[in-house]
Amino acid sequence: MSEADLILGGLILIAAALYSSVGHAGASGYLAAMALFGLAPETMRPAALALNILVASLGVWRYSRAGQGDFRLLVPFAVTSIPAAFIGGLIEVPPTLYRPLVGAVLLFSAFHFVRTARRSEAADAKVRRPPILLALGAGAVLGLLAGLTGTGGGIFLSPLLLIMGWAATRSASGVAAAFILVNSIAGLAGTSFSIGQLPAALPLWGGAALLGGVIGTQLGTRTLPVPGIRYMLALVLVIAGGKMILA
Repeated sequence: MSEADLILGGLILIAAALYSSVGHAGASGYLAAMALFGLAPETMRPAALALNILVASLGVWRYSRAGQGDFRLLVPFAVTSIPAAFIGGLIEVPPTLYRPLVGAVLLFSAFHFVRTARRSEAADAKVRRPPILLALGAGAVLGLLAGLTGTGGGIFLSPLLLIMGWAATRSASGVAAAFILVNSIAGLAGTSFSIGQLPAALPLWGGAALLGGVIGTQLGTRTLPVPGIRYMLALVLVIAGGKMILA
């Protein structure tokens, strides 16, 4: 095990803790960390998705135990996102076509959450269910984005749920964790890779990601107040959006 593997493991732990505090699994953070150490693109995406599955599984369990998983809300988004994520994993798209646009959307969402964080508890009291056809269509688009970017799609779902008023802040975290889990599995299935391409340090990084996930989900389910969750989500979106634009 090299020093670089250990340092990368530390970065993965930090990313997992930060992202899982808002129901995300950290794929965009893992991809950024791996890029810093020069991992090959064909290795990065499946490795990030594998770590995503670990952290998202933990997130689903902990948010569900805390009563913050609204699976009836999840179903229409997941039904269309799963096949779309599989298709997205099969497609190779030049990053210049979608990265700037996706990055701009994430940064706009971050600005919205900072601006409205102090009013978030009032907004949570006015939650309404999305129209079923709109949820199905949104799930397909988000799933495709998840497969294309090598993420679980929660980075796109959480802002949509909160901006549209379709979920309370804590419930959005639980729904995002489950959405990320199913799409990460579908995206990994659609990604063409061999076991030999996965880095030898992946078990170490998996342990680091799980430890970070324990810390982050503790913050998200019990410690952070609702405005704090929105500020944390804004930070996550700035990191992810900046990576999309600058990578």
